[in-house]
Amino acid sequence: MVHLLQEWVQTDAEPARQDVAERLGGWLSAFDSVKLDSALQAIASYGAQARQGGLAVDTHALEELCRHVKNALTDLITTQAAQAADPAKPPDYGQHLQRYAELQKRMASQVTACRAQVRQALSKGSPTLRQLAALDGVMVQMLGEREQKLLSAVPLYLERRFEHWRQTQQHAQATSGWLHGFQQDMRQMLLAELQLRLQPILGLIEAVHHDN
Repeated sequence: MVHLLQEWVQTDAEPARQDVAERLGGWLSAFDSVKLDSALQAIASYGAQARQGGLAVDTHALEELCRHVKNALTDLITTQAAQAADPAKPPDYGQHLQRYAELQKRMASQVTACRAQVRQALSKGSPTLRQLAALDGVMVQMLGEREQKLLSAVPLYLERRFEHWRQTQQHAQATSGWLHGFQQDMRQMLLAELQLRLQPILGLIEAVHHDN
């Protein structure tokens, strides 16, 4: 996703190298930090429950759940991104913006629900997995709004890409060629965003593998 964005704005700049904790600290207010500290102390107490064991977590079921969500959204993105524009109207980015925003909402809804289901499964597992599930829930509360705000800016970059295609092909006799190229770019970005949104879920499932 970062590679696509850099390509679209025509920059080779490397992302700022900063410690993860330092970067996250900049995203949290003083009030958030207090809440996070309290949550982490509560989560740490789960370690004392080691003797209680926990239920076995069905890794295969979680993988199937994630795969189902990914495949369904991939099919939806592929279909919607390739939707033909109204030939009776001049090319306009507005309809693509609306389509992208709608697909973002669908991704957010389905991925959030999937992540909650995976977290629920982990919360019944070993103390270590229960700690991880609780931590993931806290991070969603702390960083979810920030994440959505950042992702909502992606369509602005897509608009630049739309204008790039229109300007470079302004002398073409037909618009179908460059519009097809733009639609492929939009599809690539949506799929990259989907993969980004799925990463926390894949991380939780990987943790189950290690725990087992």
